[in-house]
Amino acid sequence: MKKILILGGTTEARQLAGKLVARASVMLSLAGRTESPVAQGVPVRSGGFGGAEGLAAYLRETGTDLLIDATHPYAAQISANATQAARIAGVPILALRRPGWEPVEDDRWTQVDTSGEAAQALGLAPRRVFLALGRQEVAAFEAAPQHHYLIRSVDPVEPKLAVPDASYLLARGPFREAEERALLEKHRIDVVVSKNSGGEATYGKIASARALGIEVVMVRRPALPDVPAAETVEALAAMVDHFVEPAAERGV
Repeated sequence: MKKILILGGTTEARQLAGKLVARASVMLSLAGRTESPVAQGVPVRSGGFGGAEGLAAYLRETGTDLLIDATHPYAAQISANATQAARIAGVPILALRRPGWEPVEDDRWTQVDTSGEAAQALGLAPRRVFLALGRQEVAAFEAAPQHHYLIRSVDPVEPKLAVPDASYLLARGPFREAEERALLEKHRIDVVVSKNSGGEATYGKIASARALGIEVVMVRRPALPDVPAAETVEALAAMVDHFVEPAAERGV
């Protein structure tokens, strides 16, 4: 049975692992940044590898046959390390690349490249800002302390943001559009700051902002390595099937 290592941390990674576990020996690797990750349903390894060299050593030591990068679209360094490790170890690599969101009619997007640029894009006048970025990125907004911030994350933001006016909300998606609209209205939000994560689980805030005429400061995705990739769990599972099954069994 082929050995597959999936670099995860996304809902799709968990779904993919569940699809592949019956046809391969699957190990799902999590970065360990989330304190209480949801149950994954397959063997899980938590924590880093020590960069590309460390991951390459792990691939060799475990006899891994295939590496799958199913990390978050903004985990650019992990994706770069994975690509380099696969090359060093001589192991094939595939990636699951969820499509990003595209602005549609009535969206009011300001697109930026970093969280720091997002903080600048808020402007000088005080605003009520919904930060839906995750706890690793919010520190950049200490440079704009004049705003009121509503900060949502899976785990607590520690230390708290060094600004005079911030509220914190612990929650794990998916978030329905009706709930997001109610949240934006309750907190009288003027602007939403978001990553372009793609997918349906967190799109509710984008659709709600559009309906309410609220501006969205959207942090663009980083550049990712060019490796064979699919946009959906089903498409990537089909690519893995092609790798796992001998040509004779496929009728090739």
